[in-house]
Amino acid sequence: MSRADATPHLYHRVMVWLLFLILLLPLIGTLVYSISSSWSATILPSGFTFKWYLQLWSDPRFLNAFIQSLVVCVGALALSVVLILPLLFVVHYHFPKLDALMNILILLPFAVPPVVSSVGLLQLYGSGPLAMVGTPWILIGCYFTVALPFMYRAITNNLQAINLRDLMDAAQLLGASTWQAAFLVVLPNLRKGLMVALLLSFSFLFGEFVFANILVGTRYETLQVYLNNMRNSSGHFTSAVVISYFLFVLVLTWVATHLNKDKSQ
Repeated sequence: MSRADATPHLYHRVMVWLLFLILLLPLIGTLVYSISSSWSATILPSGFTFKWYLQLWSDPRFLNAFIQSLVVCVGALALSVVLILPLLFVVHYHFPKLDALMNILILLPFAVPPVVSSVGLLQLYGSGPLAMVGTPWILIGCYFTVALPFMYRAITNNLQAINLRDLMDAAQLLGASTWQAAFLVVLPNLRKGLMVALLLSFSFLFGEFVFANILVGTRYETLQVYLNNMRNSSGHFTSAVVISYFLFVLVLTWVATHLNKDKSQ
């Protein structure tokens, strides 16, 4: 590579790393603050300690909020997978012309602001035979609708990449029924798209605050509601909550990606 070619290449690498560093600076600052014993009037912390993390992970209220967030997110995603996969298969295989309409309908949850949606849900499910406000069930149903756009787009792109109709026709020519072809041929080929959809949806739902705060609040405290309720405590403690949340999502993403790579090799 000549010097003239290397100069633009080096420039691009420097700009990418500079942008990466700028994006990481707030997270690095939060991490340092979460392990500092005191940091107020000096440029650097006066000392470092892990007492905030020990205090956080020994707090039963935090652990309960963490588990309840997992329950709601996993429940909503499980419901999304059970309902969205058959719907996508039917639309793309039997009624491909409906895909344009589905692309519009699937974005409706984002068309209404969360505060407005929450007020409507409070009116519908605040009383009567379907009184679910303050319970995890209303959050699971609400998060299900929020996850639909992520699930639909990621899996749709995967279906278009594998050429669903040709794959189904080939499997049926070899003697497979429609259900056998769907479960034994198409579904394994959707693993990567489904993994991307689940990770995107989980990352978004695990950090959701508006619906959780309005619809359930402290009656079913999730991680973000817990963080909001602890905002008047030590800033070091709340920084430890943020870093713990980020590390959990990061580790979960790494593990899922690693397992997906092992299965695909």
